[in-house]
Amino acid sequence: MKRKQGGLSLVGFLMALAVLGFAAYVGMKLFPMYQEYYAVRSAMKGLSNEPGVADMSPQRIQELFFRRLYINYSENVKPQNVKFERANGGWVMRVTYEVRRPLIYNLDVVGNFDTRQALTRRGSGEE
Repeated sequence: MKRKQGGLSLVGFLMALAVLGFAAYVGMKLFPMYQEYYAVRSAMKGLSNEPGVADMSPQRIQELFFRRLYINYSENVKPQNVKFERANGGWVMRVTYEVRRPLIYNLDVVGNFDTRQALTRRGSGEE
């Protein structure tokens, strides 16, 4: 009796390996973009918990923000990407920036990130 063995051939294995390799490559390009975005979000949340942040000048807030980003090795957020709007009881900080990474040949991955955070903490015990 002859039995036919079923399974993945070498060509099928190489095709599956190529697809998984491409997915890993794209993931390696996208992961740092989103890691930086979450670093920006955490720096903004940390600023919102800072005592007296509502009474600080926008320049001082921006300086504290970029100190926090410097720790996270953020490269794409520049001072011109940070805007402040006056809100009742403090400031609203808005960070809008774009990240462009080359993918393959002439294809790029572009990430547009836009986030905002209310900075209204007045100080000791007030919220």
